[in-house]
Amino acid sequence: MEQQMAPRWWAVVAVMMGIFLLVTAEQLPIGLLPQVAFSMDVTPGMAGLMVTVPGVVAAFSAPLLPVAVGRLDRRIMLTSLMGVMVVGSLLTSMASSFVLLLASRVLVGLSIGGFWAVAGSIAPRLVPEAQVSKAMTVIFGGVAAASVLGVPLGTLLGEFSSWRVAFGALGGLSLLTAMALWYWLPPLPPSEPVRLRILAQQFKNRGVRVAVLTTGLVVVGHFAAYTFISPVLQDISGIAQRHVGSLLLLYGAAGILGNIAAGMFAGRHPYRAVLAIPSLLLLVVASFPVLGVQPSSGVMLLMVWGAVFGSVSVSIQTWILRTAPNTEAATALMAFTFNLSIGFGAMVGGRIVDGTSLPVAMWAASGLFLLGTLLVWLTPSRVVGVKHR
Repeated sequence: MEQQMAPRWWAVVAVMMGIFLLVTAEQLPIGLLPQVAFSMDVTPGMAGLMVTVPGVVAAFSAPLLPVAVGRLDRRIMLTSLMGVMVVGSLLTSMASSFVLLLASRVLVGLSIGGFWAVAGSIAPRLVPEAQVSKAMTVIFGGVAAASVLGVPLGTLLGEFSSWRVAFGALGGLSLLTAMALWYWLPPLPPSEPVRLRILAQQFKNRGVRVAVLTTGLVVVGHFAAYTFISPVLQDISGIAQRHVGSLLLLYGAAGILGNIAAGMFAGRHPYRAVLAIPSLLLLVVASFPVLGVQPSSGVMLLMVWGAVFGSVSVSIQTWILRTAPNTEAATALMAFTFNLSIGFGAMVGGRIVDGTSLPVAMWAASGLFLLGTLLVWLTPSRVVGVKHR
């Protein structure tokens, strides 16, 4: 039995690698924004569309692609989506114009949404019931690993060579992962067809509504500011571009610590955990243009920023588990909201940066964090079954 289950754990690792590469691909432009803008002769705000486009496409492909493919074996689906990721990454590395660059990012977004929608539901089909929680932890550990390793290392590679090399390397790793998925995943025919009507029904629950709206406000605000973290660190904090990749690595490490801390705290106090997120982001991001004007203070604020945002997924998901009538449908809805908010946040931030300045973009993001704080604060704590007020 142990010999039979070993390949299934390799399948879990392969799915984790897929998540890792997809999240890296979605957010890698953040660290390489100045390079891409200079190379393509566009403004930083316009270059931010490299984050907007895949985010929007991923948002809609998450609920719609599983519906479109019907009863297609999920092994074939996941492997094919990684193949699309290979093509998208290689086209990005070879794009001769900004229009072609954005077109290649559409393929990346398609892969992200479809892969994410399926990956979260196959763990029970790969390992025994007692080990499902561990498998889920491994699979979605790819998200944290992308922040700690993927984006920072990709940024460093781009700084030492070029942004094209970084995306080309991403395509090569995606090809290896596609091969691993095909080799290690067992046949995975869908147990039942996916329907959209269940998603809409989730909004009847107040807890789900608050979780979705709070996620939207927090993620839009975060990416409206964080998409431009490279120019923020350089122009506001006076940090040299060559140090940005290393600082993003520290940012990711802080996110891991925040995720661990939130995982322990949110299980007991989900209301307080979710309330703390927009409240702390409001303080950090609003004060950055004023207090982060030195390299040391800029780095300190960046680390706190990373730790707080690293707690978003586990805190919101814990809230969902406490409130949603159908946690699988609610989680799919959260994936839609999260990815759409990434794209919308980057777009909004880009327009503000191009039209005004980096500090104004950060203060606008802080306004969204304030709305998120008020939304949670005005929601009775009994909604998540915890009474603390």
